[in-house]
Amino acid sequence: MYKVKVAFICVHNSCRSQMAEALGKKMASDVFEPYSAGTETKPSINKDAVRIIRQLYDIDMEKTQFSKLIQDIPQPDIVITMGCNVYCPYVPCKYREDWGLEDPTGKSDEEFILTARIIEKKVLELKERLTSG
Repeated sequence: MYKVKVAFICVHNSCRSQMAEALGKKMASDVFEPYSAGTETKPSINKDAVRIIRQLYDIDMEKTQFSKLIQDIPQPDIVITMGCNVYCPYVPCKYREDWGLEDPTGKSDEEFILTARIIEKKVLELKERLTSG
C-alpha cells in the first residue's frame, strides 16, 4: 500500500521540522511517511528540542534523525512548512500548508513544550484528514 510522503520544512531543519518528523513517525507512520528537511543544515538537532521530545514522548531524535537538505529526502506529496516568516522554499508537491509556528530556539522550556504540543495536535489532525480522505 502506498503511503503519502509528508515533508516538514523549515530553514535549518534543526528544531520544529525535526520535532514534527519525530512525532509523525511515532503517531502517524501507519498513515504517512514523515520526513524533515531545510534549505540549510545545522551540525546537530537543537539540544532543547531533543531534550523536550525525549522528556514528553520518550523519543531520542539523535538516534535516527539528522539535519537534511530538501534534496536529501524523497519527493513529497505534502509539504508542511513550519512557519514561514522568513524565506520559504518552493518544493513541488500535491498539497502544501504552513503551520505558522514560532521558532522556540533560545526560549524557555515552556515555549518548547507548547511548540511540541501544537505539533502533536497538528500531526494527529493531518493523520485524521488523510485517513478520512
